[in-house]
Amino acid sequence: MNGVAAPIVAAEPAELAEFLKPRRGVSVVMVVYMTGEALEESLACVLRDPLVDELVVVDNGSSEAEAHVLRSLAARDPRVVLLSGHGNVGFARGANLGARKARGDLLVFLNPDAFLQPGCVAELVREIESRPAPCVVGGRVLNADRSEQRGGRRGDITPMSALLSFSRLAQRVPGWRRFEVHWESEAEPEAAAAVPTISGACFCMRREDFDAVEGFDEGYFLHVEDVDLCWRVRRQGGQVLFHPKAEVIHLGHTSQTSPLRVEFHKGVGLARYFRKRAETLPQRLAACLLSPLVVGAALARPLLWRLTGRAT
Repeated sequence: MNGVAAPIVAAEPAELAEFLKPRRGVSVVMVVYMTGEALEESLACVLRDPLVDELVVVDNGSSEAEAHVLRSLAARDPRVVLLSGHGNVGFARGANLGARKARGDLLVFLNPDAFLQPGCVAELVREIESRPAPCVVGGRVLNADRSEQRGGRRGDITPMSALLSFSRLAQRVPGWRRFEVHWESEAEPEAAAAVPTISGACFCMRREDFDAVEGFDEGYFLHVEDVDLCWRVRRQGGQVLFHPKAEVIHLGHTSQTSPLRVEFHKGVGLARYFRKRAETLPQRLAACLLSPLVVGAALARPLLWRLTGRAT
């Protein structure tokens, strides 16, 4: 390990549970773009898991050093499939490329700065096999100090809930509490529980479910594609589940990409999502009018962070 996650990454692999020995194949799909030094440790955590049959790495554009690491890993480990040379096609399209290449019947999508904890994949696989289709099971996303990360389980994201939640009015006004998007401060469920939205940092889907909802919407370049996927699963009568025992540590903010660029894509994605969800003519008009405000608010966030010294 190079030290980034040495204190938080489990050194021992999880034991292979008896009920999982006769099982469907598991493919982990990871989209990589200028991740930084967390990448090698994230890859190592995946390959230590005894349930992972295949790791499909979609290289949307890495530094030469990272590209060399990926090529070397693919050359020495037959479980690793490397897709590269296509350029930065965005997360949604990259994830779809990886899913199409993967051979497993169960797909685990994992961020390249996230570290699977022992038993995470086993819990995801165990839970999803008994659920009606379509289904998404998201892991419990943790910070490095093992506190629950913001965004791991969320409410339904609408223009109203986004406005009241991001302005923190949903926290301050008791009657508006139901509009709070972020649920990490709520009591943790004892078992997998239905939520409107989970984090794209780590989640599992059966291949047939992923295909049934037509995968990620490639109209999103970066961010909000996970929100959109959860919405489409629910719209088809499926389930979105948060699993408190499927733990993954997500560093976040490791990308070497400009924060301004990241927030721009987040704003564009959120504006697109609101337009997509609008059903009536008044809703569509409102979504179109809100779009520049949503993008502007997203662009203002990095400036606010710099002024206040906060990253949330």
